[in-house]
Amino acid sequence: MVTIKDFKKRETKTGEEFFVLVLQSGITPVKSKETGRMYFTSKTCTVPSTFDEETCQQIVGQEFPGEIVKIKVEPYEYALPETGEIITLDTRWEYQDTTLETASLNIVEEEEVM
Repeated sequence: MVTIKDFKKRETKTGEEFFVLVLQSGITPVKSKETGRMYFTSKTCTVPSTFDEETCQQIVGQEFPGEIVKIKVEPYEYALPETGEIITLDTRWEYQDTTLETASLNIVEEEEVM
């Protein structure tokens, strides 16, 4: 399950405004590589939407199926907000809902049979 925690206004390269939803996964226990101690965290990601600001405000807190997974991407530079240090990353967090993927595949398979 994921929860809509927030939303943010973004702008396309052509200057059009749109909103992204900030999604957060459930709590996950993690063992620190440095100290060996356990701590809890959750994953977050953003997903573009077609909603206006009012709709985004109304759906904050809503939960739905799916998970946030780490995917490999082309390397890109990222500035750490705390220090401004530029680092290179090759992964990002992305929302996935396997039930939607499965439903889409079933529709295609049914069409091929007909």
